[in-house]
Amino acid sequence: MDEITALFDKYFTKDLLQAILSNPRSKEAARKIQIRPVEQRGGILFQASIYKDNKVYHQNLERTMAISQTAAWMQEYRQLEVSAVCGQAHVLVSKKGQVTIKEKKGTGCVKQRDLSHNRKKRYLLDTERPIGFLVDLGVQTPEGKIVNARYDKFRQINRFLEFIEDILPKLPREREVNILDFGCGKSYLTFAMYHYLKVQKGYQVRITGLDLKEDVIEKCSGLAEKYGFEGLHFAVGDIAGYSAEGPVDMVVTLHACDTATDYALNQAVCWGAKVILSVPCCQHELNGQIQNELLAPVLKYGLLKERMAALITDGLRAEILESRGYDVQVLEFIDMEHTPKNILIRAVKGKREQKPEHYRRLAEFLHVNPTLARLQEERTDVNA
Repeated sequence: MDEITALFDKYFTKDLLQAILSNPRSKEAARKIQIRPVEQRGGILFQASIYKDNKVYHQNLERTMAISQTAAWMQEYRQLEVSAVCGQAHVLVSKKGQVTIKEKKGTGCVKQRDLSHNRKKRYLLDTERPIGFLVDLGVQTPEGKIVNARYDKFRQINRFLEFIEDILPKLPREREVNILDFGCGKSYLTFAMYHYLKVQKGYQVRITGLDLKEDVIEKCSGLAEKYGFEGLHFAVGDIAGYSAEGPVDMVVTLHACDTATDYALNQAVCWGAKVILSVPCCQHELNGQIQNELLAPVLKYGLLKERMAALITDGLRAEILESRGYDVQVLEFIDMEHTPKNILIRAVKGKREQKPEHYRRLAEFLHVNPTLARLQEERTDVNA
């Protein structure tokens, strides 16, 4: 690997644009590692961004350590691409360890680069000017500046829109998109979703926000009218008893408490919704059901049992959705430091239904029978 170390010695300067290691040799390794120079305390460090398990981990290394560490990482990866002012290099490592390096000289010219440690993040909401609902909800000042104390909420809104951006190809363009938002509350995300889809992306949308609090619904309805959001409506109602008008394209359920999430997921499946976005909350049901002699040494501790029950609840929900023909991802919604309720279930309709064998074995092992399973069994009985 001497030639690789020499390559790094040449390229790892302040003129490095980026180096990306990819194509890992094992499933346990990170999906990719990206390295770039950053200015910190008057000097240059090299920041490694390690992409693993839907998370990004960062390391800041001084030059000598960055070179030796990257050379060590190369033993786990088959491919490296380096871009710098002085040129580009493409490195391939065969199964037998044979190294092939191809270089291309640069022009010596490059646009001014941002070497700051925390570069300005690109947010999906265009905040070059004030956005009415963000101002009224206290997230943005009338001048268009994000309120410092509300930056966490602003990041949460944009994180949610990123999940929607990923599924845009699943939403129809030729007709109105019908979206139901159960338990919408103050509707930060509901308004953001409408603004993003209608104003920024040009979709025809009809979004209905549903909540049990009459005063909240009244306020949200007034704001929707104020902004001229003709396709955004709010209503007082229960998740379980709501009747949808026409085909449902997407169901959103954020922080619906305990089994309310199950009723929302069940409705979404019954309607054949193309996309489901759910952030569960307060998963208490299985905490009172779960029993297993093998796990008894762990389950005897209340805190551990509560956390296990919450994770198992969402895992079983995901398995049930998979059996109903959905491709399911369980993703991190926002950083754990802001709230422990940070799991988002994203389900996209895209395959044939199948018998939930994995679900059944796990449910029997833990002696649990969650609400979503019972509701889906009733659906199957009705359709039989």
